[in-house]
Amino acid sequence: MQFRYTHTVTIPPMNLSESQKKYLRGRGHQLKPLIMVGDAGLSESVLAEYESTLAHHELIKVKLRTGDRNVRDEMIKKLCDEHSAFLIQRTGGVALLYRANPKKKPEDRLRVPSR
Repeated sequence: MQFRYTHTVTIPPMNLSESQKKYLRGRGHQLKPLIMVGDAGLSESVLAEYESTLAHHELIKVKLRTGDRNVRDEMIKKLCDEHSAFLIQRTGGVALLYRANPKKKPEDRLRVPSR
C-alpha cells in the first residue's frame, strides 16, 4: 500500500500578540516533542503525521535532528508556511508550533487569551 500525502488545509495566517505568544510558550514548556524529523527530512509520512498531530493538539513541539542550522530553519519554515502554522519558539533543534483548529468543538480547543 502506497501512501500519498496531500495538503488540504487552508487556514488564514494568524497574527499573535506578544502576550499570546508568551502564553503559548508557557503552555508549551512542559510538552515533549511529538514529531521527530531525522536525517531523511520531511518525508510524506512525516508530513502526514505532522498534519494530523497539529490538527489534534493545536500546540506541538517538533524535534529536528539535523546538524545544519540552515537546513533546520528551512524545514521549520516549510512546516509553518505549507501548513499555516505559527512558530512560537525555537530552541536549538526543537520548534514549538501552533495552529488553531476551527473544526474542533469549542470546549476542546486550546484557549488563547485575547490580545
